[in-house]
Formats: sequence, C-alpha cells, structure tokens
Amino acid sequence: MQAVKDMSPRAAPSGLRERKKRRTRETLIRSALELFALKGYERTTVDEIAEAADVSQRTFFRYFANKEEVALAVQDSVESHFFTALRARPASESPLTALRSAVLASWDTVGEAIESVVPLELHMRTYRMIESTPPLLAAHLRRLSELEERLAREIADREGLDVATDPRPRVLVAAFGGVMRVTGKLWGEYESGGMEELRRLTTLYMDQLGPALAENWRT
Repeated sequence: MQAVKDMSPRAAPSGLRERKKRRTRETLIRSALELFALKGYERTTVDEIAEAADVSQRTFFRYFANKEEVALAVQDSVESHFFTALRARPASESPLTALRSAVLASWDTVGEAIESVVPLELHMRTYRMIESTPPLLAAHLRRLSELEERLAREIADREGLDVATDPRPRVLVAAFGGVMRVTGKLWGEYESGGMEELRRLTTLYMDQLGPALAENWRT
C-alpha cells in the first residue's frame, strides 16, 4: 500500500505535463491553420502563430521545426490512424483488400481525431491550401513518397516478402497511393461534405482500381 502512495504523486504530474504539452501543440496547430486560412501561408509568420497561441516563439520551435511542419501536422494524425487500422487487418486478407479495408476503417475514427484539434471545414481549407501552395505541395508530395515506401515495406512484411527483390508491394502501393491522392484532391475541392463524402469517394475509386488495371477496358 505504501508503494502505491509513493508512486501516485509522481505519476500524476507526469500525466498532467503530457496533457499540457498536447494542448499546447493542438493550440499551435489550430492557431496556425486559422492564420493560414485568413492571411495565406506565405504571409503568416511564426511570430504571429506564437502570439495567436499565446506562447513564445521559443515554445513554437519546441514543437515544430518550421511553418511547413505545423501546416502538415494534421496529416500526420490521419496517416497514424491508417497504419493502426492496417496493422489490425486479418492476416488472411489479400494486400489490396487489407489496404481498402484499412483506409475505410480509418475514416470511421479520423474525423473525430481531426475535429479534436481543428474543425473539419478548416482541415478541408488547409488541404486546398496545400494543393495550391507550391512549397507546401512539394513538401506534401515528398512526405507521400516517404509514406509509400514505408507502406510498401509494411505490406512486404505482412506477406513475408523482401521488398528489395519483389516489386509487387511497391507496385501495389503506387497504385493505391494514386487513388488516395485523387480522392483526397476531389474531396478537398468540395465546399461542403464531411467524412461520409470522403468515404464515398474512396470506396468509389478503390472499387475501380481492379477494373482500371484490366488489360482490355472494352470488355
């Protein structure tokens, strides 16, 4: 009993610190995305983001290396949800079925995760901003390339393959990644439409992946 009493005071401050860090990070993200939507990415400074979040510039740099990183921060959460969903898929599923099921399952939870940080409408505006801002688009595409390589290795491990000698994981992920970029871009162009619309688009386009790869489209 004495051990429990001794541990509790030390555990509580640690949990409190972690919650405070999370709140600070989320406030910085929300403040940054609101300013980007209002002023534009390139006209917003780190000082303005820090001031809007009521923290110092030094605090900003404890959480983010630069504006680019904070602009893409919500995407990190989306990707994390997807990988968690993929690792939960049954080993008996084929790679394409696992990818399709994982992305649709992740849409069931990612909306809530996004809205715990920023309104979904602001996230959509940020997505459109990324697509129309050359430095951010370049960073986004670079991250997607890194993500696809990570995903190809995940699929290879799942199937017991060597990604260095078997091209199938990278080929499949390239096709899957292309579908996801198309659906994401289309979703971002909608003035309204929440996660249900994103799910509808993803399902529609994923279901066309097999037919699109068929040798003859006329049969």
